Amino acid sequence: MHPEILRELTSQHGREMRDRAHRAGLVRIASRARRARRHGLAEADEFVAPVIPDYVDGSFRVEPGQPSPVPTSGRAA
Repeated sequence: MHPEILRELTSQHGREMRDRAHRAGLVRIASRARRARRHGLAEADEFVAPVIPDYVDGSFRVEPGQPSPVPTSGRAA
């Protein structure tokens, strides 16, 4: 078989396998969520966004008269 045809067949097979694995992962996630709802549990994979500083030194923007939620002394890590 010509090397280019073989290479294209291998590439197509890889794409199909990755797509199949991706779909299987989506099915697992949906199944877990459905099971959690059925058992009255909170969403198992709920995402909580981390607090992101407003400034490069790691400090946050605060309104005048409010204490800073994160100490601004010292250097950012």
